[in-house]
Amino acid sequence: MKKIAVLGANGTVGQHIVPALVAAGHTVFAASRSGKAVEGATSVAVDYDKPASFDALFKTVDVAYVMLPTGYVDIEAKLLPVIALAAEHGVKVVFQSVFGVDADDSIPYRKAELALEASGTPYVILRPNWFMDNFHSFWLAGIQHGQLALPAGDAQTSFIDARDIADSAVATLTTEQFDGKAFNLTGAEALSYAQAIELIRSAIDKPVTYTACSPAFFTEGLINAGVPADYAHFLAAIFEPVAAGYTAATTCDVLQLTGHQPRRLADYLATNATRF
Repeated sequence: MKKIAVLGANGTVGQHIVPALVAAGHTVFAASRSGKAVEGATSVAVDYDKPASFDALFKTVDVAYVMLPTGYVDIEAKLLPVIALAAEHGVKVVFQSVFGVDADDSIPYRKAELALEASGTPYVILRPNWFMDNFHSFWLAGIQHGQLALPAGDAQTSFIDARDIADSAVATLTTEQFDGKAFNLTGAEALSYAQAIELIRSAIDKPVTYTACSPAFFTEGLINAGVPADYAHFLAAIFEPVAAGYTAATTCDVLQLTGHQPRRLADYLATNATRF
């Protein structure tokens, strides 16, 4: 049994990781900015703006699931001190990175990966593709209004269910079998946003369409909705590889890590249709 810290414990992926680890008998520290209580785990408040807040936690655990919550644009500045602190305490890091960042070493998340690889601490890197769960969170308002407008063009994405990311995380947190490796996590199929929205429309039985918009239109809409300008521009920028077709690949990495095939969008909708 291990002592495991899960950063972002209340988030999209962490909310699935924590109960699975608790059920398996591990000692779990549920870390988040709020320090919100999580059943079966010890809750801990940490803050990426205050790296020292991680010190006591990393003195206590053997392994940490490290991820950066949404809303940050200064990715290196936030992640590198936390990775360095984990390495200082000899804590194995399972790092939630981003699909495709290994294409260019200048990408901030890739720089964080390289820092982890060079740190000397045991590690596993997980690179999930775009989440299916974004449809019921970030893109929910557009779907509820009947039109989702994104700068993704007509290109396809192998969307992944957060539960498959969590299953992969649990496998890598609780064994050394996969240490020192990186895994590209995808769903079982590649779909365009138009195809995904058609499946969602059928599942929720409400009229919804997808519109491929320009990055400028997308950015302006986010800013008008109250999103900080720097983060709005960041979100538009990360759609560039989507529109270029770089997120369409599928892999067998979820199967390798978990022993089961990744879920399809239909499987996600079978569980989450009521969220819409």
